[in-house]
Amino acid sequence: MKIAIIGSRGYPYVYSGYETFVKELVERLVKQNIEVVVYCHKNLFSAYPPQVNGVKLKYFSTIESKALSQLLHSFQAILDACFRKYDVILVVNSANGPFGLLTKIFRKKTVINVDGLEWLRPKWKGLGARYFYLASKLSTKLYDRVITDSFEMQKIYLNEFNSDSTVIAYGANIRYSKDSSVINKWNLFPQEYYLIVGRLIPDNNADIIVEEFIRSDSKKKLVIVGDVPYKDTYATKIKSVTDARLVFTGYVTNQNELAELYHNAYIYVHGHQYGGTNPTMLKALAYGCSILALDTVFNKEMLEGENYGVFFTKQPGNLAQVIDSIEKNDSFLKTFREKARERITNNYTWEKICSQYINLFEELCKKNRG
Repeated sequence: MKIAIIGSRGYPYVYSGYETFVKELVERLVKQNIEVVVYCHKNLFSAYPPQVNGVKLKYFSTIESKALSQLLHSFQAILDACFRKYDVILVVNSANGPFGLLTKIFRKKTVINVDGLEWLRPKWKGLGARYFYLASKLSTKLYDRVITDSFEMQKIYLNEFNSDSTVIAYGANIRYSKDSSVINKWNLFPQEYYLIVGRLIPDNNADIIVEEFIRSDSKKKLVIVGDVPYKDTYATKIKSVTDARLVFTGYVTNQNELAELYHNAYIYVHGHQYGGTNPTMLKALAYGCSILALDTVFNKEMLEGENYGVFFTKQPGNLAQVIDSIEKNDSFLKTFREKARERITNNYTWEKICSQYINLFEELCKKNRG
């Protein structure tokens, strides 16, 4: 079986959820003797090996544009893939929905992972939001199979586009603390800080979390890991808030340091709003965190109701009240930390995710032969 993967920045380049997903998936597919070709953004690489870790690589250049670079790259990659003998083409990112017309014309078996509700995210306004909505709708019409990453997302695609989908989540790798002293570089100590991890964009509601934390009576710190790689009014406003309890680390690229920040947090606070199965919260579970999450259907699904976490709303004063309430009686947090990893073991291992993709690929190949 020969699989092409298109729509990420490439392999082994790791930048965000899509790239992590591609890395974890392809390395396991290769071990199952499946031939994998990943299409890479040539601009992001300094060398262009044709193969890494058994994964075959193809490189295409694109323009440097926040809005157009991915689309141009995907168009070139999908067009190229249409002239090659792949059994299945896996495309990630609903923005690539319209390109399913090419694979349909060339009668290629295709799967698209549409990820979250891109058309609702504040970063895409006006034309951008309308494009993502149309692209997501076209994904359901032009590709052989649509993959949604949670059952709640599956419901949305069914209700919004009258289209069923295959649910395959993301995964995470279980890890334990190796050296808690690593966090001392930020003058932090185990169980003495709340943790936010993610880009400083409106979707993740860091502004609300910071504001509510300041309103609380907590004597602990709030550590904000992340930033944006461009000048941005929203991010600048958050970083300009002054309070002795706030610690802005910026990006933490050292994965051991980032892991220790998770391992030793009092609570990981998750404000992500528009995704399905969120890789950042999966990591928090895999690293044994107690979790305080925004009350959304997606987060409720991931945490199995309140079995693996506590919830807050965006209503003014709610999060501050929840924080104060937790600190008055926090004995249950120990239980959350002890059982967090079982949620990953039971539902979100990369081995399980890979197996589900292989089953889907084999199903499509059988239809092709039929």
